[in-house]
Amino acid sequence: MNLGIEIGGTKLQLVTDNMTGQLTQRFRYTIDPAQGAAGILAQIDATVRQLPEQPQAIGVGFGGPVDWQSGRIAASHQVGGWSGFDLMGWLRELAPGALIRVENDANVAALGESRQGVAKGFGTVFYMTLGSGVGGGLILNQHIYHGAIPGESEIGHLWLVPPSDDSSGQTLEQTVSGWAVDRQIRDLIPQLPHDSALRIAVQQAHGQGLTGGEARFLHPAYEASDPVARMLIEQIGSVIALGLSHVVHLFHPDVVVLGGGLSLIGEPLRVAVRQALLRYVMPSFGNPPVILLSKLREDAVPVGALELLLNDRVIE
Repeated sequence: MNLGIEIGGTKLQLVTDNMTGQLTQRFRYTIDPAQGAAGILAQIDATVRQLPEQPQAIGVGFGGPVDWQSGRIAASHQVGGWSGFDLMGWLRELAPGALIRVENDANVAALGESRQGVAKGFGTVFYMTLGSGVGGGLILNQHIYHGAIPGESEIGHLWLVPPSDDSSGQTLEQTVSGWAVDRQIRDLIPQLPHDSALRIAVQQAHGQGLTGGEARFLHPAYEASDPVARMLIEQIGSVIALGLSHVVHLFHPDVVVLGGGLSLIGEPLRVAVRQALLRYVMPSFGNPPVILLSKLREDAVPVGALELLLNDRVIE
């Protein structure tokens, strides 16, 4: 039995397989940031101990930069207590003798999509996760590309507004992460007309005590012809495309896959990104890469984490 683990900013997932890639068990938990890394580790420990057998190998996709060679965490930008933590060493104590691989979550999601998902068959794949954070992963011929440790494709930390003496600046992640879009929608609600589909959906959720995750109402509001929902999706798509234009100019991938919770806006977001990217890529490049939505969706990270264990060759 192999074990794949996703450690994100809002959710923890653990899946097992039957050594052939077929999922056999699934565990999903909501992360409480107040409990920090210790709370997540306790949940992993409790889950592994209830498995019917000890895993022979464990692959991890972690939401932040990591030293993939040593398995030590560099940082998490959403949950405290991870900086410098030796996750590989901790897992070796939990599962003695098991093969352990620790990677950035966007890297393993990219691997999953390139081997089992929507990007299967493409040579150069860039995956962009749009969740509690914004990250990226680059795949060359079905293997993860790494830069200098802990260098990953941290597209979310590209500056849209550079920091200065008078401003802290603004990054891509601060603009189009799920949390950033949720906040933008909450700020807009009082200004919207009372018959706005977006306003009605958000206020109904808030009336039930459900605050957060407002971005999930963008797609149904768009389908209801809400002009503000359309405007927001186009704005989000334009910002995402601006970030991706740097990826295209540097690496010119065959395909870009959009994943993470915000990508569940679906086809309207994909089209908005595609249209904006046409404006941002230099004409001599011809058409920009194909833009696709994740096929594995919320399984991208745990499936990719299992893929880590099937072939551990990497490209440096």
